[in-house]
Amino acid sequence: MIVGMKKVTLLCLDEDRTRTLGELGKLGVLHLVPINEPGGGDLDRSQSDIGHVEQALAMLHAAAAETKPDGSGEDVTGSAESIVVRIHKLAGDRKAAEERLAMLDEERLSVEPFGDLEPASVTRLAERGVTVKLYRQTGRGPTELPEGTRRFEVSRGKTGVYFVLIGAGDFEFDAAEEIPLPSRPLATVLAEVESSRAQLSRCRSELSTLAARIGDVDALLSSLLSRRDYLEAREGMGVAGRTMYLQGFCPADRAESLRESAAKHGWGLLVEEPSADDRVPTLIKNPVWVRPLQSLLKVIDILPGYREVDISPVFLLFFSFFFGVLVGDAGYGLIFLVLTAVLRLAFRRAPPEPFRLLAILSIVTIVWGAITGNFFGISSLPDSVRRLSVPWLLEESNLINLCFVVGAVHLTIAHAWNGLRMLNSTRALAQVGWICLTWTMYFFAKEAVLDVPFPSPAFWLLGIGALLVVLFMTPLARLKTEFAGHIMLPLGIIGNFVDVISYIRLFAVGSAGLAVAMAFNDLALGKGIHSIVAGVIAAVILFAGHALNIVLCLVGVLVHGVRLNTLEFSSHIELEWAGFGFKPFEQKTDQKTACV
Repeated sequence: MIVGMKKVTLLCLDEDRTRTLGELGKLGVLHLVPINEPGGGDLDRSQSDIGHVEQALAMLHAAAAETKPDGSGEDVTGSAESIVVRIHKLAGDRKAAEERLAMLDEERLSVEPFGDLEPASVTRLAERGVTVKLYRQTGRGPTELPEGTRRFEVSRGKTGVYFVLIGAGDFEFDAAEEIPLPSRPLATVLAEVESSRAQLSRCRSELSTLAARIGDVDALLSSLLSRRDYLEAREGMGVAGRTMYLQGFCPADRAESLRESAAKHGWGLLVEEPSADDRVPTLIKNPVWVRPLQSLLKVIDILPGYREVDISPVFLLFFSFFFGVLVGDAGYGLIFLVLTAVLRLAFRRAPPEPFRLLAILSIVTIVWGAITGNFFGISSLPDSVRRLSVPWLLEESNLINLCFVVGAVHLTIAHAWNGLRMLNSTRALAQVGWICLTWTMYFFAKEAVLDVPFPSPAFWLLGIGALLVVLFMTPLARLKTEFAGHIMLPLGIIGNFVDVISYIRLFAVGSAGLAVAMAFNDLALGKGIHSIVAGVIAAVILFAGHALNIVLCLVGVLVHGVRLNTLEFSSHIELEWAGFGFKPFEQKTDQKTACV
């Protein structure tokens, strides 16, 4: 259910601005809408500080993931701000060490083929008229050397043959690539490599130690975010002489607490209904059984607009059914349920809703897999398991028909819901017409896919539905400006047919998952297991095959199960998911937070 909102305008004196924002922050009931575009040096610095701390926190989490803190970090002294400074210094040192290592590796690769060559010795020989040049040759080349030179092979490998030519005076040898004389010995380069590696190791070790202070840095970030919110609220206030004012939206059931605070602190307060032009945030409060769906809506980041409808109950019911049909395997459902229980035990402090949603989806998958006789795609199930199946659901044509029925029912709910919202308007009759057309399209879908003859009475349903839609889809007062809807009506009816028939994707994806599971079972076990090696290979094939199939099934759920609710159903109920979340202004920390 979408919570009703009140538009609030609050006035205070300039000298009371800080205290007013502090009290509003304690209340935490007002979603602020800036009067002026927030900006200024304080806000810019605050945003910079937040980015600085977020980077440090990300580095701490990465260090904690690489090496589990051993608890020694509890002895790390200093404030959270000083920890952030140390983290960034370590990050700088680590980057410098990594860059230095990259350069040294390049130098090492160029020096290493010539071993312990001493560049200074070559220079001294050159002073005495003896020339030493380094070469690399790939493939077979001319063996004739420049006159007066001698060739000494140093090493050979995948990149070619490395050798030295020594002669009196200057000479040229075009049959090989000349390598510049190294600037220093290999031993010196290797020593610097070890030194840089040691520095890199120290940086990683210190970051791992500091990871024990993640909680303190996280608290600092929360404080800085609160400070940023305060500055945005302060800079976004309107000014009229000595009077400051702000606007926002408050849940209707919390408006009274705001009035009491206004009376207590001497604020001017205007509470009114939002106008049609106001962009009102959306706050959803649902019964406990519906709340698990909110975790899915957060993941896909959609929210109904304030003046739209909250379809969460219908979404949850049909999405659960779609999930079960698309995955369609009771064995996979059992795996999901066990993983859900394990994850819940591992993350006891996490919000419960995601785990409840996973449990619901797992149970529905188990039930659907059981009644359709699908356990890991095994073709010969024990009698005790086979008895759980419903024979009617084992017929392919029945499953396809069920998908069309579910689709028609789903879209009927959308139009019936619309009709209830329009009871005071003749447009409600148009929704009745669309329901008639939806069921007509159901019969057309059966004829097109299942070759079931179109029933004669359904022609009356088609005519009545089309007539109701044409007559009542647009009020007479708006017919002149909205006549285009009548021109596009044929396309709308065709779209209705496409939407109904699109529910066959439930059968198609579910059947594909079963076929993939059976194929991997046959690949692994079709020829039997006659040795330990064959058993190991079969186990690997079964694990990899079913793991891949599970991933494909879950992708199918995201693509098809979510789509049928957020596109087909939503378009019929005229839901555009145009909302943005209600974010009340809250202040839980002192605004004197130090900059970092």
